[in-house]
Amino acid sequence: MSMNFQVPDPKRVRVLMNTDAKNEADDQYAIVHALLTPMFINKGIIAAHFGTWRTTDSMEESYAEVKRVLNLMGDVGEVPVYKGAPQAMQDEQTPVVSGGAEAIIREALSDDSHRLFVVFLGPLTDLASAYLMEPRIADRLTAIWIGGGPYPNGRLEFNLSNDIHAANVVMGSSIPLWQVPQNVYSTMRVSLAELESRVKPHGEIGKYLFEQLIQFNNDNAHGWPRGECWGLGDSPVVSLILDDLEYSDGFVTVPAPRITADMHYVHHQTERLIRVYRNVDVRFTLEDMYAKLELFAKRSKE
Repeated sequence: MSMNFQVPDPKRVRVLMNTDAKNEADDQYAIVHALLTPMFINKGIIAAHFGTWRTTDSMEESYAEVKRVLNLMGDVGEVPVYKGAPQAMQDEQTPVVSGGAEAIIREALSDDSHRLFVVFLGPLTDLASAYLMEPRIADRLTAIWIGGGPYPNGRLEFNLSNDIHAANVVMGSSIPLWQVPQNVYSTMRVSLAELESRVKPHGEIGKYLFEQLIQFNNDNAHGWPRGECWGLGDSPVVSLILDDLEYSDGFVTVPAPRITADMHYVHHQTERLIRVYRNVDVRFTLEDMYAKLELFAKRSKE
């Protein structure tokens, strides 16, 4: 997107996004935010599964939703879309081969000098599979994962529940990992009134972002969410690349745990370290998204 400022090329980064876009209604906001961010060289979006609790074709539904969002974005949305794994890994040794896993490998092994971030808004199936297929990717990317329970104990958490095997593969690898656990990503609270005011007025994509969220709210009238608020818990994958909070006590570096079948953390080693976020900058994340969406809508009319 054309801005009145430029990001110097050496400061730009490559981004591959892995999203279970049809699971809820917040992934769409992160997708649009990433596409509107000049610092990002968006290399593609990988559709992820989200288990079988609601559908047996969750990855395909995510794929269709990603395509729908990109179509509404016009030229800005012209990035490759890949199909990821249709289901979780059956064990910690067997990858689920997919176009998405192959895209991660291809991008990681390319000779492009821009730093590569691969961000995960759902399960880690495609990253774990890519690593098992080609271990050389481990030191050629940084992974950001929205998922897992709070530290130090862990607990039931949706993204983790959809592939515990994959999470253990990644935790046991040497892939640089930034984890944004449940207690942190859940602080990304917004009200429906806020979204109606700051998102809906800005073009067809703003209207869609708001209305698909309202539809999800109405379809789940007897359960989560609460009715007048929402969590844009996937959006930190964008803002943490823009500013990783290195100097604001935003994260701790801890030994990677092993994860049990009931999603608790077992702290069993001290050599393999990961970054675990303790907070995210909600104001910065949301205001950056709102501003870019507004600018995009204005320039689309020119």
